[in-house]
Amino acid sequence: MPGDPDAPDHAPAGPALPSREALRRFLREAPGRVGKSEIARHFGLGVEQRPALRSLMKALEEEGWVPEAGARPHRGGGTLPEMAALEVFGTDADGEPMARPIRWEGHGRPPLVLMRPERPGQPALAPGERILARVRPLGGGRYEGRTFKRIGGGPARILGVYQEGRIQPTDRRQRSEWSVSPENSGGAEPGELVLAEAMPGGPLGLRPARVVERLGPMDAPRAVSMLCIHAHRIPEHFPPEALAEAERARPIGPEGREDLRALPLVTIDGEDARDFDDAVWAAAEDGGWRVVVAIADVAHYVRPGSALDRAARERGNSVYFPDRVVPMLPEALSNGLCSLRPEEERACLFVEMRFDARGGKTGHRFGRGLMRSSARLTYEQVEAARVALDATLPMAGIEALYGAYAALAAARGRRGTLDLDLPERRVLLAEDGAVRGVVPRQRLDSHRLIEEFMVAANVCAAEELERRRQPLLYRVHERPSDEKLEALRQFLGAMELELPPSDQIHPRHFAGLLEQVADRPEARLVHEMVLRAQSQAAYAPENAGHFGLALARYAHFTSPIRRYADLVVHRALVSGLRLGADGLEEAEAAALEDTAEHITRTERRAAAAEREAVERYLALHMASRVGGMFAARISGVTRFGLFVTLEENGAGGLVPSSSLPDDQWTHEEAAHRLTGRHTRLCFSLGQAVEVRLAEAMPLTGGLLFQLLGGAAPAPGARRGRIRRGPPGGGRPAPARGARPR
Repeated sequence: MPGDPDAPDHAPAGPALPSREALRRFLREAPGRVGKSEIARHFGLGVEQRPALRSLMKALEEEGWVPEAGARPHRGGGTLPEMAALEVFGTDADGEPMARPIRWEGHGRPPLVLMRPERPGQPALAPGERILARVRPLGGGRYEGRTFKRIGGGPARILGVYQEGRIQPTDRRQRSEWSVSPENSGGAEPGELVLAEAMPGGPLGLRPARVVERLGPMDAPRAVSMLCIHAHRIPEHFPPEALAEAERARPIGPEGREDLRALPLVTIDGEDARDFDDAVWAAAEDGGWRVVVAIADVAHYVRPGSALDRAARERGNSVYFPDRVVPMLPEALSNGLCSLRPEEERACLFVEMRFDARGGKTGHRFGRGLMRSSARLTYEQVEAARVALDATLPMAGIEALYGAYAALAAARGRRGTLDLDLPERRVLLAEDGAVRGVVPRQRLDSHRLIEEFMVAANVCAAEELERRRQPLLYRVHERPSDEKLEALRQFLGAMELELPPSDQIHPRHFAGLLEQVADRPEARLVHEMVLRAQSQAAYAPENAGHFGLALARYAHFTSPIRRYADLVVHRALVSGLRLGADGLEEAEAAALEDTAEHITRTERRAAAAEREAVERYLALHMASRVGGMFAARISGVTRFGLFVTLEENGAGGLVPSSSLPDDQWTHEEAAHRLTGRHTRLCFSLGQAVEVRLAEAMPLTGGLLFQLLGGAAPAPGARRGRIRRGPPGGGRPAPARGARPR
């Protein structure tokens, strides 16, 4: 099909080459080992199409699909197949490569594969390389791997700090440094953040590398976000042709659009919001409520197949850091013509919704309009205005917004949804970029108001596109897996809390559980454990419902400035409602499955980068408090130590097993507990402890703590005497008969 990105440039005569998704589906469903012959026979391909098929299979190999070896990507359970596609991500303490599955859809974290040394004369594996490997289990979620074939990955990227002929990696999983000869330093100065690539080297000594880009001093104010951008390979610069298209964009008039300029729509966002793509208005009507949600008409400016469209799809979404945003669209659009600034005319797509007094929707309609925001309000302003009746704000409009929200919130309560209250952390920066503090963001009723209106608009978009039989990117969130529910039950059992059987689980059961612990000190931990039990939300062209919101159908419509999924939904609405010639094209519709997979990956990439940036800023902030004592709770229990989270600011770090009381520790994985054989002390998930900050590492974002107090006796045991390890967190001598930890 013309425009299909999976089609070869010069397709030969005969049956069409399968798309990547069709080939993936066949590999998933094939009962046994398959190769090129089985694939060609299944799709009716001739000999002349074998070269194109090989190219397609090569591309899938690099994604982790390995058809020619007869091994398919791992799709569930908790074990790896005998032959697996792996990516090397670092080295262990002895400098040996560590790898993980390229694609992992099992439960929990991907297993660790310890690679055996390469054969003499072969270049060592470097981070970033992809391989096929024969693996065998070692126990405890670890595997031993032997390289069968290298399948790409190119020169390994190394992000680190240059120091006099060496590079110290910023990724805490890469424990070994790299050597850099003077001719390969690229002029880097000591203390600079650099990008480098691995070079061939021998089996002994540090692996050699070559600096390919200097990113500036590591102690510069913007270094943390720059580091995260490069570590996660987030596209930072727009192609010149995309920038040129954005600069050529112009405002539009009311022709062919519904005139909403007299409607007093307002935007409500955070104080530090950088783009404004939704505006709201509400009024009481016939015993119920009329609500309008207007969204920036990005589809008018970003046409399918354009340079802007290609750049937006590649990014998938905007990425937000404490000191900057990496936008999905160039600034001329994201902060200009597609930002709903007050008192400026803007093109929009809108949905007008009507609800009865109980919050039940009685109707909706979509349209393309021209609007003018009457005010740019913040959540704090709106909340304060509601309490203090601030006459400087449009109070009649605000009261109506809260009235409509109350009705929608009541309907949500009856529906029974999952509402996790985990405070988001906000990094406060000074003018010079120094960290002033890290504080939880307040979650006000004004936040919930906007959330309810956006959810209602998103549901309307899904319903409208289904009704008009248009292609649709759903936002899906499946119910938790039975394995995750069972793990959660075991954790809750220690607190004498229960959940119903898996086949009866509903979001309201989680809501009831959270109500039970609302006043208990473990409330935050229970929220976190319930969150961990949930499936990850994703985009898909097939509907699987939204478990967390207890909705049968859901799509993303309200943020096309920062999410490509919403732009696709806008185009589908334009096509289905015949609102213009810039709707969803046939080639786009055919590629929705690939688009869904891609933007799900970019969304998770962005979330990981944003989370890592906050962790690094926290480490930077905590560096001045080394030696300080803190109240904390155990948030993770592993064989190699305890993860703790500080009550003060949510900073998390590791208490290594080497700093625990000298004992033989048994890791009870199902119970999330470490128990000492001799002391009979016990460390359990959620337990309150006191810790001392031993080390803060802004370079890697890591924090190390030492335990000061809080050990509890094991169930049924008397408290034993704590035998401390040596000062400074060194490894104590093992107890008699203790096995290595």
